[in-house]
Amino acid sequence: MLVIGFPTGALQANCFVLATGAGGPCVVVDPGQEAAEPVAEALREHRLSPVAVLLTHGHFDHTFSVAPVCDGNDIPAWIHPDDRGMLSDPLRGMSAQSQAAFFGGKLEMREPREVRELVDGAELDLAGLRLTVDHTPGHTGGSVMFRAGAEEGGRLVLSGDTLFAGSIGRTDLPGGNHREMLTSLRTKVLTLADDTVVLPGHGPTTTIGRERVSNPFLLELDSPGAPAAPHRGL
Repeated sequence: MLVIGFPTGALQANCFVLATGAGGPCVVVDPGQEAAEPVAEALREHRLSPVAVLLTHGHFDHTFSVAPVCDGNDIPAWIHPDDRGMLSDPLRGMSAQSQAAFFGGKLEMREPREVRELVDGAELDLAGLRLTVDHTPGHTGGSVMFRAGAEEGGRLVLSGDTLFAGSIGRTDLPGGNHREMLTSLRTKVLTLADDTVVLPGHGPTTTIGRERVSNPFLLELDSPGAPAAPHRGL
């Protein structure tokens, strides 16, 4: 499996391009701020043809370039219905402080021409890849992870802002819910195999096994009170 990743925008959200190999179809995951040109460069360099954009959630730092990438390549965007509204109204997912700090309370975005909605447990067959959708509410109501397995390339999960190396996504923004986050971590993250490679929405790559034994939020899941999530991402 070919995996190309790079951080984008002021918040350094990770954008990924996935394919079975060079010279074929691919999917783009989370094209955030200033992602359109790096995505185009990756497509040219590896001779790839995108067939879809997948969105782990609706926050602007992961979706800012979705319309130009989708419409410029005549491909659909996939997003969970609970976060779809943020594609055309990104401020609804931001705190008042974030709105003022980044955009002075003004940020205009629009949906791509074609939007398809993700369903928990669905299997997407795209670009020769089979991707399983896991709905993981907590960071946002419509957060999802995408799981993929390759016979020769091992297992991986694109965790969005549900899980980071050493941390988890914040839950204090509109649509966030810490109790739901803990449930998602218990039922959708800790059930994954230790050798699963994690491609997170921010920061470096990790593995489920590494996070199981070192991530303080996973270690605290069985205690009465888990620590508050740090402000990562928005």
